[in-house]
Amino acid sequence: MDVRVILVEPKLAENIGAVARVMKNFCFRELYLVKPPALTEKMFWVASHAEDVLRASTVVSSLDDAITGSKLVVGTTAKTGISANRHLRKPLFSPRELVAKVADRGDGEVLALLFGPEDRGLLNEELVHCDLVVSIPTSAVYPVLNLSHAVAIVLYELYELQEQQAFEPGSSMQQPALAAVADKERLFQHVSRFLEEIEYRAHKRTRTMLMLRRLLGRAVLTAREVRTLRGILRSAERKMREQERERRKQR
Repeated sequence: MDVRVILVEPKLAENIGAVARVMKNFCFRELYLVKPPALTEKMFWVASHAEDVLRASTVVSSLDDAITGSKLVVGTTAKTGISANRHLRKPLFSPRELVAKVADRGDGEVLALLFGPEDRGLLNEELVHCDLVVSIPTSAVYPVLNLSHAVAIVLYELYELQEQQAFEPGSSMQQPALAAVADKERLFQHVSRFLEEIEYRAHKRTRTMLMLRRLLGRAVLTAREVRTLRGILRSAERKMREQERERRKQR
C-alpha cells in the first residue's frame, strides 16, 4: 500500500521541513500540504537531505483535493476523551493496530494519512472524512506530541510493515481492491437520499449517517462491497416504486 502524508493547514515552516525529513527516513515520498504557509529557506534547512521530498510536495486548497484518489483515509488525533470525541464516536486505533488493519493490502492502493495543524489538530468535520482514526498512546501528564514526532511514530510502524512484507513476497497479492474515497462518498450520499425517501425521521438522519460512516469505515470496504451495497439500495428503491405504481392503479 502506498502512503500519502497530508498536513492540513500546518502553521510552522520548521514542522513541514521536519515532516519531509522523517518521510525520507522511512522511504515515503508523497507529501500533500493543505493551505500551507509559503515555502521558506528555514523549511528547506530543517528538511536537510529531504529537500527533494519537500520540492515534490503537492499544495492543495482543500482536504477533498488532498484525499482524491486514495482508497483509505486515516486521521490522527490527540483527543482521547469521551467529551472530545462525543460527536463522532469513532473508535481510536494505535499506530500498531492501524498496521494490523492494513497489513493485507497490496501495492497501488493509496492510504491517506491526515495530520491536523499544530494549534488545534483535526476538527470533527475533517475527521468525518476518515475511515479510521489513530491516536498515539502517550503520558497523561503531557499527551500532545510535536507534529513531526507524531508523523515519525506512525510512519515507523508502516515502514516496519513494508520491510516485513519485502521478506515475504506474495503475502499481500490478489487482495480485493479497496473502494475509492469518491465511491464511498457516493454510497453515503445514496444512503442519505434513501433515508429521505423512506421518510426516516429528519432529526435522526445526521447521527445515523455518522454511525454508518463509523461502521463502514472500520469495515475497510472493497470496491465490490460498495457496488453491492449500492445495488441493494437500488433494488429497494425499484421495489418501492413498483409498489407505489400498484397502489395508484388500485385507487
